[in-house]
Amino acid sequence: MKVAGKIVCATLAVLGLSGCGFRLQGSYPLPGSLAVVRIEAIDTQSDFYFGLRKALLAAGTRIDDTGKDPSAAVINVLVDSTKDTILTVSTLNIPTEYELSYTVRFSVDAMGHELIAPEERMMVRDYSYSESAQLAKEREQAILSTALAHDLAAVVMRRLSSL
Repeated sequence: MKVAGKIVCATLAVLGLSGCGFRLQGSYPLPGSLAVVRIEAIDTQSDFYFGLRKALLAAGTRIDDTGKDPSAAVINVLVDSTKDTILTVSTLNIPTEYELSYTVRFSVDAMGHELIAPEERMMVRDYSYSESAQLAKEREQAILSTALAHDLAAVVMRRLSSL
């Protein structure tokens, strides 16, 4: 009887979680129109491109790399860029803090209809800079850029799941 009671409790807990809309973080249920997707981007080696591709595959979408599937929705990555801006300088006019911004502009078309008009998303992070730790700071900038790209891919996936 004790085992049966535990099974009933576990089943009720699972049903309760699924009934309240609980989903694992990072899972984005996509509509049927996005079952097959082609990503058209100028830079197919960027962190954003790889992050979006990975998120689409995790959502169960098939990616059409050949461009031969006429039913494939097309995600157009119009802008995929990073920019460093100096925020502060020392008394010797040496930069001490930078702002890293990552910008993505995208649109989505399916079967000749525009599902999402061109939208732009941008994320910004600040980081300090020191000449004495130049290699470490360059690595920090690269890590921040990758993190921003993955965060932007998650934003785009949430937008796609809202269709």
